[in-house]
Amino acid sequence: MRFCFAVGILLLLCGLGRAQDKNKHAPPPEGKVVTVPAVIDHKRVIINVGVPTLNGTIERVRAWIDTGDPNLFESWHIATVSGRVTCAGPCWAQAPTGIIIGDMEISFDGVKGAGVPIWPDFDYPDTKVVIPGVKAEMNLPASVLRHYDVLIDFPGRKLTIGTPGSIHFNGVPAKVQINPDTGVITVPSKIDNKKYDLELDLGSPMSSLSADLFGALATAHPDWPHMTGAVGPVNVGGTKCRVMRLDRLQFGPLFLTNVAVVPLAKDRMEVPGRVVDVAGAGLLGSEALQNYRVGIDYAHSTVYFDIGRLFNFPDFDVIGLILHAEYDGKFTILGVADFDGKPSVPSGPEGVQPGDHLVAVDDIPVQGETMGEVWSMLGGVPRQERKLTIEHDGKQVVVAASVRHFLAELPDDSDTKKKK
Repeated sequence: MRFCFAVGILLLLCGLGRAQDKNKHAPPPEGKVVTVPAVIDHKRVIINVGVPTLNGTIERVRAWIDTGDPNLFESWHIATVSGRVTCAGPCWAQAPTGIIIGDMEISFDGVKGAGVPIWPDFDYPDTKVVIPGVKAEMNLPASVLRHYDVLIDFPGRKLTIGTPGSIHFNGVPAKVQINPDTGVITVPSKIDNKKYDLELDLGSPMSSLSADLFGALATAHPDWPHMTGAVGPVNVGGTKCRVMRLDRLQFGPLFLTNVAVVPLAKDRMEVPGRVVDVAGAGLLGSEALQNYRVGIDYAHSTVYFDIGRLFNFPDFDVIGLILHAEYDGKFTILGVADFDGKPSVPSGPEGVQPGDHLVAVDDIPVQGETMGEVWSMLGGVPRQERKLTIEHDGKQVVVAASVRHFLAELPDDSDTKKKK
């Protein structure tokens, strides 16, 4: 079973090869470290960076931190202002020599190229994004991060990056495997009392398991909350995407509960904007680590997990639309998720139909917003009503829909004992 994915950019990039060079570049200068603010949007960590241009200036853009992908991707805008595009279609452009984070130069030495998914005769060549619904013009891939110390502070919404040995890490350490060529991190894990290797992919908003493992767990545990249809933080899939909550997951030293997972293809993960080989049984995405400060000591193959807050995010208390972000800033409705065996949003001729566009939520326009911002609008307290403005066949209609509590969490042992 293939991991369900949104159409569009993936089809343009799936034939591209690896961007990283298998030869390590010279280490960066010693003793440099910077901390910059970050935006957490649809669970991704996004920061401001500077890219050198042809005229000697620095172009300020946004980039997402991508520990799970060695490939560099960038918008057509960035590739052209820096004078590195030589092809007329979806292609690899020459990689920049580096970027600037804060006042620190980050070397891209060893990165051979950058995937450019948009080209001049595309309908929206001036769109300054790589992935629709994500306001970022490039990623900061694992092949670059592997030469630095990295600290991602989800609760504090900031990123610290420095030369090896420059960051003092706190929290519980875990010895991990780091691919020396790609920088991809694999963490010893345990699910249902069996050992697996899972990748740490903070560039992915959701967690994923191999299709075989997902199916085996779903069969063995039919009582675990599950649904069909990607909503909330897992809305990078489609109408047939299956979602399930794991009762417990040990990820290195962490014991996580109620982790939402989706299935992926047997030998690769396919998401908009990338095709990533998965070495282990799956990956843990950023949605599961929003309460943590995650420190990565690449030089010593160690990851630190420092708890920053105790909070259960109601990520699946949402309106049950399944959305697809478009390059023109619109949001196409792919379908509606079921709730208690019935469509969670009025559907059919008097409601929402596949192919409609979501125009506004409670009269707030969604055009040009990010996927994370739209899901914030669609979230709320269960049974709370939202007014959806829908465009159907060129006409706008208003549909009333209620917030639903999808994937109800399993009670932990202490809760069960209290109830008994």
